[in-house]
Amino acid sequence: QVQLVESGGGLVQPGGSLRLSCASPGSTLERYAIGWFRQAPGKEREGVSYIASDGSTDYADSVKGRFTISRDNARNTVYLQMNSLKPEDTAVYYCAADFSQGPPPTQEYLYDYWGKGTQVTVSS
Repeated sequence: QVQLVESGGGLVQPGGSLRLSCASPGSTLERYAIGWFRQAPGKEREGVSYIASDGSTDYADSVKGRFTISRDNARNTVYLQMNSLKPEDTAVYYCAADFSQGPPPTQEYLYDYWGKGTQVTVSS
């Protein structure tokens, strides 16, 4: 069982930045693909960004050029750097893990382990 814990959410003004973290106490994330997903009120959960165990990445079109996903295996943590935030980025952000090799999956159903989420609110 892999436990995932997100942190770093909060309230930020439009144009601001936040860095989310996804950690796994007691488990090694190095061999897992990690995805960041988000769910806004009244909307379905959607994929945001993904990173494979080899470090390759993928992004949703809505965040390309603004968000950067990275991983620090020494710290057993995956980060999502979010810049130029917009009100429409407001959502609960979740990280998820999939034990796989190759390109990171973008389909939500392929991820086996999920965190409880962290709230990101972009508002003036």
